Amino acid sequence: MSTALVWFRRDLRIADNPALCAAVAAGHTPIPVYIHAPHEEQPWEPGAATRWWLHHSLLALAADLKALGSGLVLCRGDTALELDRLIEQTGACAVYWNRMYDPALVRRDASIKEGLRGRGIEAHSHAAHLIAEPWEIKNGSGEPYRVFTPFWRKLKTCLPLPEPLPAPTSLTPHEVSGVELDSLELLPRIDWDQGFYGAWSPGSEAAREQLDEFAIGALENYAQGRDRPDRPGTSRLSPALHFGEISPRQVADRLLRKASLAQRELAEPYLRELGWRDFGHHLLYHFPHTTEQPLQSSFADFPWAEVDPAQLSAWQRGRTGIPIVDAGMRQLWATGWMHNRVRMIVASFLTKNLRYHWLHGARWFWDTLVDADLAANTQGWQWTAGSGADAAPYFRIFNPITQGERFDPLGSYVRKYVPELAHLPAEHIHQPWSVGGVRGYPKPILDLKHSREAALAAYSELRKGI
Repeated sequence: MSTALVWFRRDLRIADNPALCAAVAAGHTPIPVYIHAPHEEQPWEPGAATRWWLHHSLLALAADLKALGSGLVLCRGDTALELDRLIEQTGACAVYWNRMYDPALVRRDASIKEGLRGRGIEAHSHAAHLIAEPWEIKNGSGEPYRVFTPFWRKLKTCLPLPEPLPAPTSLTPHEVSGVELDSLELLPRIDWDQGFYGAWSPGSEAAREQLDEFAIGALENYAQGRDRPDRPGTSRLSPALHFGEISPRQVADRLLRKASLAQRELAEPYLRELGWRDFGHHLLYHFPHTTEQPLQSSFADFPWAEVDPAQLSAWQRGRTGIPIVDAGMRQLWATGWMHNRVRMIVASFLTKNLRYHWLHGARWFWDTLVDADLAANTQGWQWTAGSGADAAPYFRIFNPITQGERFDPLGSYVRKYVPELAHLPAEHIHQPWSVGGVRGYPKPILDLKHSREAALAAYSELRKGI
């Protein structure tokens, strides 16, 4: 049999893996390979929290492949050189992979594909990460979308998706060796990640179990429950989707094809969130400059405030004196994740009240989120800052007090992550200064009303120049 390399990236699963299935269907003996080359993703090389997840996800994938009779070859270094070395070593006639859409990786993959084919090596890339490829969804003028609602109307026509591809029942053994997982140095050298182990179980099996738990439990109340950080109302599948431990096709299949009619109707709000995920990749692919620059060009001249390092540190570590903001930032530090509603609140506080450039927040999230995804991170921060797609004018400023009172009405979320305030009754927990403050908990680092007014004034000045 001929040999083919199957180049794993953010598709760390065996079931519904188009590249792996295509290699097997073509009659090749597949050699699964993962090449660690973070320098090729600069300036957005993987952050510390995602490296932690990657370590454990690779461990789980290696075990899954071993159970089928194969093994995962780990390499590190320049991707093109490593692929060439493996081709020479194994006599592989083809390389299969599933696509990614980060700007640096699009350029790298195109170069690798051209180089392989130029030397007579088959190079096959496949769609595995999204509901639809970014170039497949266009508006009536043949242009990319910049507004979500019409994008979602078009994307919904792709549903239901084809059934997921089954995992191979067995794989041919190979004797190709690579480096040890520990040599990739993915785990942190200090113990700040200890809370991750109790919060997460990376790997495809855990992702499928999490999907089942969501479908049976939280899906019924997802439309309302997804905004409540004090309740388990979300799927918590974002890290698994980012690393490809589970595919959108598998998720849609579970929520639509393998569900009752009532459950399928309940799935619409969640599938819409998967649509937002596709929209983020759509924007990133068509507007790659947005990882650093505003999508709305008028914001290039916005008068961001000069950063006060002490204030930025207070935001990063949950010491702002604003309870819902601090709870979110401490949840992030402790677990590598933050509830989406709270992500919007803390992002608004940074970009509107502190009026710091959204990149300060984007880079902190990039390093501390286990689900840090360039498309979602860029889209979310630009949206909150007012400079991105679907962005309402800059006057959308979240009031963290009313947000806390509405979405954490009993204060349970704040009590969990800000224990200094645990003794306060619900009517005071979101504004402890109303009872004269709490010993050991900081006073607010700014005046919410005055900072809001300053943000609106800055936006007004920007509008005058448009």
